[in-house]
Amino acid sequence: MYKAKAYAASSATSPFASTTIQRRDPAEHDVQIEILFCGICRSDVHQARNEWANVMPTVYPCVLGHEIVGRVTRVGSAVTKFKPGDLAAVGCLVDSDGTCPECKAGFEQFCPNWVGTYNFPDKHLGGVTFGGYSDSIVVTERFVLRVPSNLNLAAAAPLLCAGITTYSPMRHWGVGKGKKVGVVGLGGLGHMGVKFAHALGAHVVVFTSSPGKKGDALCLGADEVVISKDANEMNKHAGSFDFILDAVAASHDINAYINMLGRDGNLTMVGAPPEPLPVGVFGLLIRRRSFSGSLIGGIAETQEMLDFCGKHNITADVEVIPIQKLNEAYDRLVKSDVKYRFSIDMASLKSE
Repeated sequence: MYKAKAYAASSATSPFASTTIQRRDPAEHDVQIEILFCGICRSDVHQARNEWANVMPTVYPCVLGHEIVGRVTRVGSAVTKFKPGDLAAVGCLVDSDGTCPECKAGFEQFCPNWVGTYNFPDKHLGGVTFGGYSDSIVVTERFVLRVPSNLNLAAAAPLLCAGITTYSPMRHWGVGKGKKVGVVGLGGLGHMGVKFAHALGAHVVVFTSSPGKKGDALCLGADEVVISKDANEMNKHAGSFDFILDAVAASHDINAYINMLGRDGNLTMVGAPPEPLPVGVFGLLIRRRSFSGSLIGGIAETQEMLDFCGKHNITADVEVIPIQKLNEAYDRLVKSDVKYRFSIDMASLKSE
């Protein structure tokens, strides 16, 4: 074992503070990574503040972060895909059983025994796993990803969650040329959805309740912007979409968007509203529409997404911060005061 610097929350109400944590020494199949940047995800906020206590209670101290990019420093004797000096990334998963039907199909995110990057039982050291708000991490090679060298690393970090969360359902539902695609909400997830839909060749329409976001949406790759509060604008698009990605995490009228779908159209939720959304079944029956959800992606698909980003030069729009501003960033994120993701420069941890 060795000690690593980190920032941790010691309770649901305490601020993040500098600390040291234990990391395992790399075993034969492990990769040790110096963390260069780590994105901040809204789910980090929920976990830090124990807002998912009913389904995923937080164990403290808690080191968050599952949007990790860095450089390989050591590898185990059996590692074949990485060597010291390589750029590497770690997302939301650090282990799974590898034997269940989901794992064998490449859907590790649905494995009944998957292990998250933080706050999951750590079979190596006991306690729980610690995430990327740290200067280094050790992960089994199977869950380490390659980062295209042409990407800005700070802006690439959010691809490991926000990127794959929006890319995966678009690939699953066949987004591409000739398709009309809607993106509901222009935030951390929504802005990535716009970029991917545009790069995949779809006609992209952004739905937003904020008229001030129209210019941003067009710059990100939207072909049209609809102000969702304007009934006339909404009616013009009724029954015309092949696919809609809903990235809104607050309560809203989901039926208004289901009615935007054409025959066999699909609406996928990637936002997670805290309360159930009432769904009018007749809206689904008409035109054989479907309503579904999606959760990140498997390891192979995440690598596919990173390679796609490298080919199309896609990254997140980020505000880079030192780790000393982590508490301020959390407060701002709750207020949606960021365009569109925070990325922590982990070099700032060296001064702690």
